[in-house]
Amino acid sequence: MTTTEQKPIDPTTLAVVRGAFEQIAEEMDTVLAASAISPVIADAWDRASGVFHPVTGEVIAQGSTGLPIFIVVMQHTVQEVIKAHPPDTMKPGDVFIVNDPYRGGTHVMDVKFVRPFFQDGKIKAIIANTGHWPDVGGMTPGGFTPASTDVYQEGLRFPPVRIMEEGKMNQALLDVMMLNMRVAEDRYGDMAAQLNALELGCRRLDEVFRQWGDETLNRCIDELKLRSEMLMRNHIRTIPPGTYHFRDEMDSDGVEEGRVVIDLKMTVEGSEITFDLSGSSSELRGPFNSPISSTITALMIGMKHVFWDVPINAGCFVPFKYIIPEGSMFNPRPPRPVSGTTTETAHRLVGVTMGALAQAIPERVPAGFFGTGTNVGIGGNSPMYGRYATIFFFGGGYGGHADGDGLTNGSTTIAASRNSSVEVLEQTVPLLFTRYAVRDGSAGVGEYRGGLGVEIDFHLRDGEAYFTLVGDRGTAGPHGLVGGEPGLPADHSFHTAGKTFKAPHLTKIDRLYLKGGDGCSLKTPGGGGYGNVEDRDPKKRELDRMNGYVA
Repeated sequence: MTTTEQKPIDPTTLAVVRGAFEQIAEEMDTVLAASAISPVIADAWDRASGVFHPVTGEVIAQGSTGLPIFIVVMQHTVQEVIKAHPPDTMKPGDVFIVNDPYRGGTHVMDVKFVRPFFQDGKIKAIIANTGHWPDVGGMTPGGFTPASTDVYQEGLRFPPVRIMEEGKMNQALLDVMMLNMRVAEDRYGDMAAQLNALELGCRRLDEVFRQWGDETLNRCIDELKLRSEMLMRNHIRTIPPGTYHFRDEMDSDGVEEGRVVIDLKMTVEGSEITFDLSGSSSELRGPFNSPISSTITALMIGMKHVFWDVPINAGCFVPFKYIIPEGSMFNPRPPRPVSGTTTETAHRLVGVTMGALAQAIPERVPAGFFGTGTNVGIGGNSPMYGRYATIFFFGGGYGGHADGDGLTNGSTTIAASRNSSVEVLEQTVPLLFTRYAVRDGSAGVGEYRGGLGVEIDFHLRDGEAYFTLVGDRGTAGPHGLVGGEPGLPADHSFHTAGKTFKAPHLTKIDRLYLKGGDGCSLKTPGGGGYGNVEDRDPKKRELDRMNGYVA
């Protein structure tokens, strides 16, 4: 879409075109959430949509409520589709499905659909969306498992293949897919929602291209990419040059005992940054490896949490370089398992990125946040609800910062998703929640305290089920900053057959068998404090004490 030199695009046109592309992505997200069957998509908004370049596959725009974890991932996904199916082989009505973590993906539950947009017989853009399907087969209901030792155990993998060819469904592929998924009728509904959102996106793109024309739009796309790159470079120039180091550890990989090391060296030179993850653990036996696409996205999310005003398009990725050795936990080789990547490994890498930035610009970066998705997967049979399989997750405390206290019960930082709704869950699966409250004393103290985690108690109403928890932060709480104290770590317990116990891996348990009345108590971490507690306003300290916000 590169054009010859012409007079500059006027700012009004550029702003309107940018808004049009972003609105298309946002509208696709809205339609997807409004029509999906699974609560994790419809209620928690675990989805994203975007518009992409038809030749390079680079992202042009993404919806503002789409999950940030997909900003680089979906670009890589579209590029993988283009590699497998060059644009000159695509036809109007084609739709491609892909969820392979090693082909521009995250974990197999994030199912992506990619559709070329044609106008007057010419491909002019590509649109794509992602929805987190609660089950794509595999050994664990809900998909998340802390015990898998290869990706084959985690569910069906789809390379970039046509699910629709010239508007006609590939019924043979669809039949094989659904035969291998629990509660297949719900997956039909989620797939239909994603396809409908793509159909809407094509209609909206048709309106925009007819209104503005190819030449104007192509010039705007090039200019928006350049401006995003320049704005990111300008932000990087405000960071003092140097190498900044931050290290964190995860509880375990779910299979082997022992801490997992996340080690980042961030080198700032002029307007560029090099991320070096070579000091991190080698690829893991358990499923907390992070595919390269997820890894790069997590690093970008860490930057975007600080430099939030940079528009999401391919330009904002240009100033960065990466040292991520193949065979490490952040660049694993197939068939290493990866189901825990998004809300755990990638989530923690966001925190490590911000921790490195805090070494350079502590006044602009908050203290440590809760850093775990506390993902619950459950599936079984119920006399009242029938056969079911679903997932849900919970929030925790954000870190205090130079402008105030941290957020209580925030969502994961790799997401713009909402925490799971208790009311919706109770209507769709046989669970009864008996407690959902702020976790007293979980906030790290400081001049500005951290946000608080939450406590959740629930049990199975009837029937039988298999319950899986994928989490972390059970051994050490989120770090404080500039003299602030850490928040409390996670603390989970389980109740079956009249007995209460902890999991061997603290925050991870796989396929725990439940009968009616069995359940668990989950306590998520609070955020770290910022600044010395002696500097906190005495009135706020007394209010914290009265409300039980700090220990």
